[in-house]
Amino acid sequence: MEDGAPAPERILSGKPRDEDVALETSLRPRRLAEYIGQEKVKDNLRIAMAAAQMRGEPLDHVLLYGPPGLGKTTLSYIIAAEMGVSVRVTSGPAIERPGDLAAILTNLQKDDVLFIDEIHRLARAIEEILYPAMEDFALDLVLGKGPGARSVRLSLPRFTLVGSTTRYAMLSPPLRDRFGAVYRLDFYDPEAISAIIRRSARILDVEIEEAGVGEIARRARGTPRVANRLLRRVRDYAQVMAEGVITEAVALEALARLEIDFLGLDEVDHKVLRTIIDKFDGGPVGLDTIAASISEEADTIMDVYEPYLMQVGFLQRTPRGRLATRLAYEHLGLPPKGPPPSGQPALWDNT
Repeated sequence: MEDGAPAPERILSGKPRDEDVALETSLRPRRLAEYIGQEKVKDNLRIAMAAAQMRGEPLDHVLLYGPPGLGKTTLSYIIAAEMGVSVRVTSGPAIERPGDLAAILTNLQKDDVLFIDEIHRLARAIEEILYPAMEDFALDLVLGKGPGARSVRLSLPRFTLVGSTTRYAMLSPPLRDRFGAVYRLDFYDPEAISAIIRRSARILDVEIEEAGVGEIARRARGTPRVANRLLRRVRDYAQVMAEGVITEAVALEALARLEIDFLGLDEVDHKVLRTIIDKFDGGPVGLDTIAASISEEADTIMDVYEPYLMQVGFLQRTPRGRLATRLAYEHLGLPPKGPPPSGQPALWDNT
């Protein structure tokens, strides 16, 4: 990847790419029983939906947050399917004017699910329209201008708002407080990722051995979207070079060609770590400084690179900035440099 290339171009990015749309549509589970992983979230949703159906009411508004690619959009479709209603899908950046949101709200049917992806990116003026819509199922409009302006309240059908965000802290407290249920989606464990790969391979009619499943799962960064993307790339290699069968050797060769190491790190992850280690003696160093050093946006580093590097224990956030851990040095085959950073003796103890 060239310096400054957008994160969605990375095969290991959890953010959606244009090429993922058709694949995800065919692989997306339709019911909660088909959804693999996130057991606590599923159990809580199952109870909440059953209770709402027993009362004959729409489900409480739901907020889903966590790194990209973990299945937040899929869950919104599943909620609608389990509740037997339709789903309307949009995103924060797509709602540019208050009138856009008003048009969406007034076209909802009773009990429908409205899914807003990247809800943290709603403009404040648009967000304020949501408050009465979520609380009172009403839309407040101002007609006219100046002294003759008047406010009109329109009733809306009862609906369920499902919001999705990768930046929970960026949601305003008034908006967060209006969600009846808030669920965090975490990275998937290797067993769940392996099960997703097996399911996807069956749907795509790909012959894959268990060892091949393991090699792909190991590099999928705990993210279903990445797992399915890697499966497709390895499938292509197997069809051309190995009679269509994904064995351990085939998976290893295909993934090596993609320059993805055994923990699922690529050259961009290595660049982030080496920048901290080589240019700033392992840190701590500020996010903006790292971004400038690798010609990348700070938000991209925070949303795309950091979550997994922290998950595997290679990166630590401190009040003074980002710090490369002892595990990062070991993974890159480098000896720790300099004296132990204050307050971090365990990370630098080689004994």
